[in-house]
Amino acid sequence: MRTVIIANGDAPTPGDVQRWLRPGDRLICADGGARAAMALGLTPQVVIGDFDSLTDEHLQHLAQHGAALQRYPTHKDETDLELALTYAIASPAGAVAPDDEPAEIVILGALGGRLDQTVANVMLLAMPVLAGARAWIAAGNEQTFLITPDQPADLRGAPGDIVSLIPFGGDAHGVRTEGLEYPLRDESLIFGPARGVSNVMLGQRASVTIREGRLLCVHATTS
Repeated sequence: MRTVIIANGDAPTPGDVQRWLRPGDRLICADGGARAAMALGLTPQVVIGDFDSLTDEHLQHLAQHGAALQRYPTHKDETDLELALTYAIASPAGAVAPDDEPAEIVILGALGGRLDQTVANVMLLAMPVLAGARAWIAAGNEQTFLITPDQPADLRGAPGDIVSLIPFGGDAHGVRTEGLEYPLRDESLIFGPARGVSNVMLGQRASVTIREGRLLCVHATTS
């Protein structure tokens, strides 16, 4: 089963929901993300967090419409989105499907607002529990995800799409690209410099592989 999580950053637009929430997807909200869901006419299956961004009226409405409420203490080590991601993987519906397809998690509402929370939300893509899953942050025309030696990128888009490759947590070695205007041929991208920012797709498909390290890929589509 595919899971869509709405976090408590900039609220997703109706277009985001139309693009990413499919029939049969499981919808989880991280605390205040439930307010964004309700504003869009959506009822999540699960709401997780300390509920400091939700009123009693919000919680009552959610419960009456069948949402399971999982409340955590305000003083905790994890963010609400971190708890939602852990739940998505650990719960039976988030487990690897019988056909051995990896779990898919789309995260909406993870960007915007406080910079520290935005950076922390992006870094959650590297959570150990997400190893082997396909997880990405979607906002407007941008998708953000990790590329690892075990998870190369097969990009689908259009000529002119912007693809940025940013070393994540250290240097990335053996980077190879196909279908990008500025090719990389078994090269290194060093943590710190911005060499991999603003590459351009030449056609409808492009690919990125690495031998060592991790890359944060931001794919901005033109349509």
